[in-house]
Amino acid sequence: MSKLLEQMHNTLRLKHYAYSTEKEYLNWCKRYILFHHKRHPKEMGKAEIEEFLTHLAVNENVSASTQNQAFSAILFMYNHVLEQPIEGINAVRAKTPERLPTVLSRQEVSLVIDHIQNYTHQLIIKIIYAGGLRLKEALRLRVNNLDFDRCQLQIIDSKHGGSRQTLFPKVLHEPLQAHLVKVKQMHQADLKNGYGSVYLPYALARKYSNAEKEWPWQYVFPSPQLSKDPRSEKMQRHHLFEAGIRRSVSQAVKKAGINKHASPHTFRHSFATHLLESGLDIRTIQQLLGHKNLSTTMIYTHVAQELNIKSPLEALAESIYLFP
Repeated sequence: MSKLLEQMHNTLRLKHYAYSTEKEYLNWCKRYILFHHKRHPKEMGKAEIEEFLTHLAVNENVSASTQNQAFSAILFMYNHVLEQPIEGINAVRAKTPERLPTVLSRQEVSLVIDHIQNYTHQLIIKIIYAGGLRLKEALRLRVNNLDFDRCQLQIIDSKHGGSRQTLFPKVLHEPLQAHLVKVKQMHQADLKNGYGSVYLPYALARKYSNAEKEWPWQYVFPSPQLSKDPRSEKMQRHHLFEAGIRRSVSQAVKKAGINKHASPHTFRHSFATHLLESGLDIRTIQQLLGHKNLSTTMIYTHVAQELNIKSPLEALAESIYLFP
């Protein structure tokens, strides 16, 4: 098993999969093998994959996204490592719950942001709400992704591997420029100490050999500590981790007295909903969010609040008031 997982590890690296995806895929394939009592995957196939996926859905009650990730990992192993393509999988699939996204009102957005005590975390949430970014997209922003003149943010290598432009309002320019002054001072100190490099995707690192130490490629929100890159083993300054920002938002929601389950992603939902309520067309919102399919964006039409529809109870209350 260790030899097979090592081969899979090398194949994932060769295909430039994200480090987090690499770890998850290896973990799922290890679980698949252990589930079948350490039988070699070459000796197994369609029936064993279906049995494992059904076990996840029925016995472990995993979510649809978790089961899909396990399925993708196992297919990757068979297709790209063992070179034994598998087709026609017919397992019990976990159901995707039809949930509407949690959305904060404009007043609630303001309250939560005001209650985020860490200034850098507050700035990140403002950027997410201003441009509809995902948390990872905000944390992966580099200095050269900020276009102050055109009031745009360039999002590179987003969830589906594409790029897009989104909003970067002037109200954020001054606080972000002040933040970058401190980040640049930290970067210059790193360079003096023999560090100052940052992770770059393989293609960029190969094309621009010195870019990893240049200012435009540095993260906008770097970590306060240096850390060893798990792939190159270089001591570098990575971006901030997601957990800290999630914790700040959770604490701010409680302090603001808002009884909603809100996270950093809630501000992306709120961005889309508030634009829709203000009359912006759905196609433009789709482009700003980076959705591949319009159907994904259409969910916000179900949560928009400011519609010209009067509840029957409200009409009844008005009639009673007018005609006691």
